[in-house]
Amino acid sequence: MTTPPPRPLLYLDVDGPLNPYAAKPERRPEGYATYRMKPEGWVARHPGEPPGAVKPLRVWLNAEHGPRLLALSEVYDLVWATTWGVEANTFISPVLGLPELPVVEWPAPHETGDGSADCVFWKTPHLIAHAAGRPFAWVDDELGERDRGFVSVRHAGAALLRHVDPRLGLREGDFRALAEFGRVCVRSGRRP
Repeated sequence: MTTPPPRPLLYLDVDGPLNPYAAKPERRPEGYATYRMKPEGWVARHPGEPPGAVKPLRVWLNAEHGPRLLALSEVYDLVWATTWGVEANTFISPVLGLPELPVVEWPAPHETGDGSADCVFWKTPHLIAHAAGRPFAWVDDELGERDRGFVSVRHAGAALLRHVDPRLGLREGDFRALAEFGRVCVRSGRRP
């Protein structure tokens, strides 16, 4: 009996892909609603201020992304790959209607550096290690060609690194590309 290939992982960043934070405040992208959130990570960025005095973070989320991501979970294992950490499950998942998702644990801030001597995004080597050879797709607003090159040399499995414009968030083309990549990975078990 042949063991089926492992399901691909879908690494989800919050700020950029799900929260188009870089859009002009008066030009919230269509389909997004404004939420005010006070995650511990946000409060910690305001040392010396009493937690009650810290102004909540403005987060834009599109509720339609939840069902789209749940549909992708038919071929992917969804994983938070965000500096929100476990707070993504507390604040983002309920708004989008997502279940609690596993979370990539990042090293301490002083250990992240710039990713490597190759000047890749600091998350890149950590996600390769987390994937441990499994195929993966990753949506983030910090991705570039150096990250793609780094992954192609150091990761044995298939990988799709999808840069998302932080002014726009996930778009239809992103969901189509993710769906196709996931289907190909599951169907073939090989690099698409």
